[in-house]
Amino acid sequence: MKKISKIKPASTPLPHKTYEQIVDDITEHYPKLSERHKQAARYITQNPNTVALESINAVAAKCGLHPSVLVRFAQVFGYSGFKQMQSVFQSRLATAAPGYNERINALEADLKKNEQKGSAGFLQSLVIRDIATLQELLQNVTGDELDRTASLLKEADTIYLIGQLRSEPIALLLRYLFTMLNRRVVLLDTAGGLAPQMAKNMRENDVLLAIAFRHYAKEVIAISDDVFARGLPVVAITDSNLSPLAKNARVLFTVPEEEYSFSRSLAAPVCLAQSIAMALAAALHPEKAQPRIETITEREHADLTRKRTRA
Repeated sequence: MKKISKIKPASTPLPHKTYEQIVDDITEHYPKLSERHKQAARYITQNPNTVALESINAVAAKCGLHPSVLVRFAQVFGYSGFKQMQSVFQSRLATAAPGYNERINALEADLKKNEQKGSAGFLQSLVIRDIATLQELLQNVTGDELDRTASLLKEADTIYLIGQLRSEPIALLLRYLFTMLNRRVVLLDTAGGLAPQMAKNMRENDVLLAIAFRHYAKEVIAISDDVFARGLPVVAITDSNLSPLAKNARVLFTVPEEEYSFSRSLAAPVCLAQSIAMALAAALHPEKAQPRIETITEREHADLTRKRTRA
């Protein structure tokens, strides 16, 4: 893959005045970065508070790179070095909410007195990270994004879903929830290798909801690219603005993840999937103060009660 050369600095001392500007620049050039610079980009954009507060050696250790890689990364985007780029992240802190790592550190400090070892300790660690991820999800997802997604799904003739590898359980949950809301749903599964061909059956009023996390399933990305190229709307659930799904998304949901942990939980994606389904239920039944999604057993029980009443 072709690497990008150093971006020419702007006439001002800092190439980017705000954190948002540098993230936009990184996102634009991300596909052409080297693999190490992509690794730096993912960590830097997802952990801005850590980048602002810690030394270059500490940041490099946390993202698994040599400090010199971070210096060269900063220079690619027009900075004299990492320290100058860091100043943009530091200026952001005055109004920034706690970042993902800060939430984890705070939760770990709160639970330190009850710290456990062995298997119970693994459970405690996973729960801490799930809580932090859910707090970050609450901070990142807006009502407007949920409402726009609900509107697309409500108006769609057919909702197509795709999620493979560890994203597959999220797609299966959404198929269940949307089916219970009486939506026409097609799951693009891998059985028989027909998912790409099934996706080609999408029509003008259909919507694709695609789910992919690192390391992104190639078929999910390829189908999303094809659907987008045909001008059809894509709703994406992924882990970052730098995800290959992001560029195609009519609505983009990013679920923060700890890139270097052993086990990545699905707690936050499941919560997001349920929230999307509830937003759709509210759009379908605006007269209800509290939208609710029936279960199969509830529906069967209601049908049985009606039959007995008629009898």
